[in-house]
Amino acid sequence: MDAQGRGRAENIDPADQWVLNPNTGDYELRLSPSAGQSAVPGPRRSPRSSTRQGSRGRDGRRDEPRDEQREVPPQRRRRNPQPEAAGGRRKQKPRKSKGKKVLMWTGGSLALVLVAVGVGGYVYYQHLNDNINSIADDGASTGGFSKDRAINILVMGTDKRSGEGNEKYGDKGSVGHADTTILLHVSKDRTNATALSIPRDMITDIPDCPTTMKDGSKKTITGTKGARFNESLGQSERTPSCTMRTVTEITGIVPDHFMVADFNAVKTLSSAVGGVDVCLAKDIDDPDSHLDLPAGKHTIEGEEALAFVRTRHSVGTGGDLSRIELQQQFLSSLMRKLKSNDTLTSPSKMIKLAEAGTEALTVDSKIADIMKLRDLGMELGKLDMKNLSFATVPVVDNPAEKVHTTVVVDEAKADPLFSMMRADESLTAVKKKEKKEKAAVAARLKGSKSEASEVRVNIYNGSGKTGAAQATLTYLQNTEGMSKASQLGNAPSDLKKTTLEYAPDQADQARRLADVMGLSGSAMKPGKSEKNSQGLPAIKLTLGSDFKGAGVPISTPSKAPEGIQKVEADKTVCAK
Repeated sequence: MDAQGRGRAENIDPADQWVLNPNTGDYELRLSPSAGQSAVPGPRRSPRSSTRQGSRGRDGRRDEPRDEQREVPPQRRRRNPQPEAAGGRRKQKPRKSKGKKVLMWTGGSLALVLVAVGVGGYVYYQHLNDNINSIADDGASTGGFSKDRAINILVMGTDKRSGEGNEKYGDKGSVGHADTTILLHVSKDRTNATALSIPRDMITDIPDCPTTMKDGSKKTITGTKGARFNESLGQSERTPSCTMRTVTEITGIVPDHFMVADFNAVKTLSSAVGGVDVCLAKDIDDPDSHLDLPAGKHTIEGEEALAFVRTRHSVGTGGDLSRIELQQQFLSSLMRKLKSNDTLTSPSKMIKLAEAGTEALTVDSKIADIMKLRDLGMELGKLDMKNLSFATVPVVDNPAEKVHTTVVVDEAKADPLFSMMRADESLTAVKKKEKKEKAAVAARLKGSKSEASEVRVNIYNGSGKTGAAQATLTYLQNTEGMSKASQLGNAPSDLKKTTLEYAPDQADQARRLADVMGLSGSAMKPGKSEKNSQGLPAIKLTLGSDFKGAGVPISTPSKAPEGIQKVEADKTVCAK
């Protein structure tokens, strides 16, 4: 509405007064002058009394005198009224179940917020868009999430001391670091997710980073060998895109998007949901983080929530790894609160969350729009909390140090964990397939196997790794005796998993090759054969991004390695 329209409430179409009733899940027409108005930024009408003779609107025109007692217009007649049932009473539509009401808020919460504010919806949409801060991803992402594949979001918490009240934490002039970093992987079928924490003091290589500077110019920031991971952000003018590249170097996973939160994000988001429930196994009094809480359960928000996620000297071993466990507990509880009925069915809380989220987070430019964020939120909202696991990159003390202050990746445990995430395998016991289907897949590996010299296979490279097909051909011919193998170049596109396609009469050849390559039954795809360069029938091996090298088994672990630090998001634990 324009300024003149805002000054004349009588011009408002009654149809614009439909609002959502959170108690019923239905939209209702609110026309009474006593009806409450949404406390949402947007068009506001100046209050008028019956004694005023007129006032000037924003356009300088004088509004006409109004009569507070004017008659409220009748509701519009329905075009297709339902026939009355026997006895003269109209049949009522069945009320939505509580579960459906919650689902309605879960998926499209922001959209419903915009509808609920009526005529202010568009203005509020623009207001939220204006809240969003964004930074270029500099080509470090996949280009954006998709509904038909797994989603990977890199969430970063910076220790930059900007914002009101944050200078008390010291080092207020710092440009910040990647103080808290979590790679959130949500499975393709949205049944499960893994949130992987990356220790800030982990020694790693930071690659060269093409970067868009604040003035819009382009610059490549030189990489650093053997640096702390937290130096991938803030230091040497590095932006979040550089942290993305570093995470890809470590895990082999390319994130779709990033989100950066500062100290204020913890304070505002925890307050927007009405506090986050946490549990302590002992008293904590940490003067560095300013946390002072007795043992037991607490609901914390604002400054106290920030102190909770920052404390480390009073928990566990007093280091960063112990603090990560505390942060995982906090985030698990926050996510449970976000998906609770108390939050999802409360328009006021949803509006506060929309405000807090858009003001406190910095995102990559590909999702710097409310509707794109909503679409991403709807995909993430499909996840069942019981199948979300927090894990930490397995590390050991840095052997190069006499006094241990940093850590390095424990490759023996980390590689299987990264492989599971790349292969979309859950760390929780998610029932993805019926037992009958699992048995059929496993049966593909059972049966007779051809002699290696009889295996005729065409090899294609879909791994994205240069020379993978040729290296595999050389290995199969020279080491495994598969002289009839052929290398036929690249597959049409990169694949996540290696596949082996074969006709029914080639099953014995496929089983032999699967045994040599270390393939699981799920990698075997019964179907049709193809011809090799001599025109003879051959099975088809297409290498995926799970290919680690010629002679290295490809199969992905079905469960996480023993001893990794892990927290299940649906369970409450007390920090020690």
